[in-house]
Amino acid sequence: MSRSAGSVADSTGNWVDTRAPAWLRPYLRLARLDRPIGSWLLLLPCWWSAALAAVAAQARLPSIVQLILFFIGAFAMRGAGCTWNDIVDRDLDAAVERTRSRPIPSGQVSVLQAAAFLVTLSLIGLAVLLTFNSFAVALGLASLAIVAVYPFMKRITYWPQIVLGLAFSWGALMGWAAAFGGLALPPLLLYAGSISWVIGYDTIYAHQDREDDALIGIKSTALLFGPRTKPMLLVFYGLAVVLLAAAGFCAGGGLIFALTLCAFAAHLAWQTVRLDIADPDNCLAVFKSNRDAGLILFFGLLLDAALNHAA
Repeated sequence: MSRSAGSVADSTGNWVDTRAPAWLRPYLRLARLDRPIGSWLLLLPCWWSAALAAVAAQARLPSIVQLILFFIGAFAMRGAGCTWNDIVDRDLDAAVERTRSRPIPSGQVSVLQAAAFLVTLSLIGLAVLLTFNSFAVALGLASLAIVAVYPFMKRITYWPQIVLGLAFSWGALMGWAAAFGGLALPPLLLYAGSISWVIGYDTIYAHQDREDDALIGIKSTALLFGPRTKPMLLVFYGLAVVLLAAAGFCAGGGLIFALTLCAFAAHLAWQTVRLDIADPDNCLAVFKSNRDAGLILFFGLLLDAALNHAA
């Protein structure tokens, strides 16, 4: 499929390339709205946490308003994080085939313009955050330190996926904090399980770039694991399932949660079997399927909360 001028290498035929005004497209690409999978993966731990809080509180459903706010905040902050990442990584992105067409290295926007866009998205995220209780606000602000250091981790460690997991899983704490004004064991277990899940799926994602990364000195678990990737995925995905199970049952999850968790685990096993680390298109498709895995768990938690409330 041909790409429109300025479109990103692994994003074709999306609404940004075909329908958005030409002047706006580089900014939408900075925010990855042409590839929203990352925003979904940032959002899902927030929704898991909100649904887990509903299970614990024996509520029929989590706050719909809060679910919507998490949606807006996740997309805004994912965009801000990606813009920050692109500013920091602009020279590295120019050296990698898949990323050299991004807006900054390709000259579609300047660093100053990208920085102004970063501030705009951050203000949207802040506006969303300030609607929550004071504990949740402080907790949300604390995540910014992790977001700030993440782009530098691939330069110094083969485990940048751990830092990404710390950042992308923060929502596993936020949903519970927004509901209860504090934390407890279930959201901490949920956070740990989500981190393990992120390490797994981002290892898959990193296999798209491992040859270019090796040439320019960028580190990742994809390079570290190499041909041992599938066994390592089983380790991290297995740990994720165990920790998520502990979170759900500690919060009072029942049979519906257990059945849903089995479906979630089966999806992760299917990913591992399907994965071909030598095929970048396969890696991208398997990575993207994690949105479906996350939604399975979310809807299972919702249903468990609703049935527990009815009982």
